[in-house]
Amino acid sequence: MKVSKFMAPEIIFGEQSICQIGECLSRLGAKKVFLASDPGVVEAGWAEQVIHYLKQSQLNYHLWTNVTPNPKDYEVHQGLGEYLAHECNAIVGVGGGSVLDAAKAIALLATNGGSILEYEGVDKITRPLPPMVMIPTTAGSGSEVSQFSIIVYSERKAKITIISKSLIPDIAIIDPQTLMTKDRRLTSSTGMDALSHAIESYISLAATPLTEVLSLKAMRLIAQYLRPSAASRYNMEAKRAMAMASLQAGLAFSNAILGAVHAMSHQVGGLIDAPHGEINAILLPYVLEYNYLAAPEKYKNIAEALGENVAGKSLHEASRLAMKAVKELASDLEIPVRLSALGMTEEQVEVISRHSIQDACIVTNPRDMTVEDVKELFRKAL
Repeated sequence: MKVSKFMAPEIIFGEQSICQIGECLSRLGAKKVFLASDPGVVEAGWAEQVIHYLKQSQLNYHLWTNVTPNPKDYEVHQGLGEYLAHECNAIVGVGGGSVLDAAKAIALLATNGGSILEYEGVDKITRPLPPMVMIPTTAGSGSEVSQFSIIVYSERKAKITIISKSLIPDIAIIDPQTLMTKDRRLTSSTGMDALSHAIESYISLAATPLTEVLSLKAMRLIAQYLRPSAASRYNMEAKRAMAMASLQAGLAFSNAILGAVHAMSHQVGGLIDAPHGEINAILLPYVLEYNYLAAPEKYKNIAEALGENVAGKSLHEASRLAMKAVKELASDLEIPVRLSALGMTEEQVEVISRHSIQDACIVTNPRDMTVEDVKELFRKAL
């Protein structure tokens, strides 16, 4: 019998749920809070809201915003220095996946020490982390519920994947209202990231009946609501649905892990610093085509979840509909169709392919891959 585990934080979901941040931290024993965010989130007013509720709960805090998209190792170490200097004992992340990943990496180092690069891979963390509460402001990364932290190794210009159940936050607060301040491009990019989480977790070698239910539900919500969410930042029905889709996909991939799309996109993002969701959207159809042989029955379910009519279709025909649906969604959202449009070149294929095959996410890809297979997929996507 296959044995599996399912890990999740306490989850608080709904409009205005951000107001519960102070109470959450108080019952976790927080005294001085390290508040990680970024300039865009601060400008949108969400960090200020968090600070308001921290003050209401009489909690001291230190605000840190020196993190960029695709967070770098040196940013994490700089943040750790501020965490220690201000004698914090709890961490809050409010922002997109980059902020949340950086916050979790700082929490890791606060109690485990050393360099963040030492923790690449699976289960390298040996000591408990400080209390962590994460508030996502995008519907895509799933970092608020996941056991992942993705950090750029700046010297090598490659992303490292850190996977540990210790990285799962204590509490995730998902307030759909935070999605209203995101522009069309970010809404589209992060939504495609959530879709890639849902699809890759569904066909992952580590998928279970529990993760599969979440993956399929996330796909259905994204197929129905990502377009209207990108079209209007004031469509609360769409924002609420996308927040739930991102949450469900995040829980699914945290427990089922991912596959070749993320193994490859991590390395592209580390080298050319492009939007993670856009890289995933470009790679997803090519990797789906490659992986078809490993899970044709599941491809039929993917196509159906994405709104395609699979009645009377063969498995092969249905699988093509799954790939068609992904391409059409990306096209409607005006996502670039080639990696070259994001700045990747043929000369970079060799080194990115070598790094991709070493990424932890490649282990659960449903079809075996060699470096040559990865190179071929990158060249098709260029």
